[in-house]
Amino acid sequence: MSDDDDFMQESDPEQYDFEYEDDDDQETGDVDIENKYYNAKQIKIDNPQEAIEEFLGLPALEEEKGDCWNTDQGTIRRHATSDGILEVTDQSQAIEHYRELLTYVKSAVTRNYSEKSINNMLDFIEKGADDSSAYQCMEKFYSLTLESFQSSNNERLWLKTNIKLARLWLDKKDYERLSKKLRELHKACQLEDGSDDPSKGTYSLEIYALEIQMYADTKNNKRLKALYQRALRVRSAVPHPKILGTIRECGGKMHMTEENWKEAQIDFFESFRNFDEAGSLQRIQVLKYLVLTTMLMKSDINPFDSQETKPYKNDPRISVMTDLVDAYQRDDIHRYESILQSNKDLLEDPFIAENIDEVTRNIRMNAVMKLVTPYKRFTLDFIGKQLKISLTEVEDIIGFLIVDNKLKGRIDQERGIVAVQAISDHERVDSLALWAKASRGFWHAVLNDAEGYRTEESNAMMSLVGGPLGPGPTSDPHPIRIGNKASNGLGKLHKLAGRKR
Repeated sequence: MSDDDDFMQESDPEQYDFEYEDDDDQETGDVDIENKYYNAKQIKIDNPQEAIEEFLGLPALEEEKGDCWNTDQGTIRRHATSDGILEVTDQSQAIEHYRELLTYVKSAVTRNYSEKSINNMLDFIEKGADDSSAYQCMEKFYSLTLESFQSSNNERLWLKTNIKLARLWLDKKDYERLSKKLRELHKACQLEDGSDDPSKGTYSLEIYALEIQMYADTKNNKRLKALYQRALRVRSAVPHPKILGTIRECGGKMHMTEENWKEAQIDFFESFRNFDEAGSLQRIQVLKYLVLTTMLMKSDINPFDSQETKPYKNDPRISVMTDLVDAYQRDDIHRYESILQSNKDLLEDPFIAENIDEVTRNIRMNAVMKLVTPYKRFTLDFIGKQLKISLTEVEDIIGFLIVDNKLKGRIDQERGIVAVQAISDHERVDSLALWAKASRGFWHAVLNDAEGYRTEESNAMMSLVGGPLGPGPTSDPHPIRIGNKASNGLGKLHKLAGRKR
């Protein structure tokens, strides 16, 4: 008998008491739950009410918390398909269902799965929070979520959910709650000495971005500037480019309020680049800000010449700004005004509306200077008709030109006339001012630096400048030498006197 035969004989089934479990019941239970779940999903659109009943029947079929078949959004929302609007019909019931779902987070499902499911549900309910009742319900959802994560010591999900809630307060402009939440988040991301925890650098930068947005919205530039500079010094983070785009955008707006056009241009370009990398639609709006800044800088460089911005030059969403910068750089005031008049929706952005006036004033000032250069006198009505603007706007432009010393003139408001000072008058006035200054310098040198003059010479010099010399030496009968400073001053005086003759 071979060894194999011996082995087969020794392997008598009776020697091994195997007990096979009957898994039919368990498999049947899982199949029933799975079938019920997918059936509910299939009929959710056509028959939402029946789908909800199916979803609500899932937990009762589970003997143990498993893959959480009932974590579908249908258990929280009722679908009103008649008008296509999602509405909360029973908030207390929705809250209770959500409370039950959170019990699965502790043991039944993985962190990644629970995080994704909860984020989807929170995003879903935020879309419908358009009244005070739904808003309160949404707050309860966030409260339950944070309690669940805190009790399970899941700090990462606790931070992410709190940041999500802070972003919601920012969108709602609830700055009081937002400030409290940001203080709580900053504390959670700091070491015992109050410095930022390097291991939480990404969260810290995201919190900074929210706080910077709050200060930008509330026009608190002092706090914004300090926080902006602090955020740029964070080196331990690997943030999402959208976060960096937000910080840079707010920095650009801050520089714009300070009329620091160059720094604003740098920040807006960096913001655009980050938003573009993140695939965010905000890149279009920031690109408009970049074009606006280029015009305020009075730069001849086209903002669409760079490799990053060139693909958007012919984008219909940015074409209005493209046409504006083209008209501005060519000093085509009529084309510029026409574009603004036919695209008033551009001014729906508060930031553009706030800063476009500066651009408009600049191009109008250039147009006025071109018009009035040949004239010594012109009317406000003439400028208004040429530029097709009101007399009030014309007067404002002339006023800016006079204040900036670009136009030497005076406005006669009663007659509506502007008298321009002739160039020859300028030279005469400047020469007289120089004459008086040289005279004062000469006599200051004579009386303070030189040893003095005899009385006869003093009288002669007094007659030359047409005024008394004041107290001076009169008793010395001997002629004396004139100091270097006095002689230099006298030379200038004679030179000016000769020029005037």
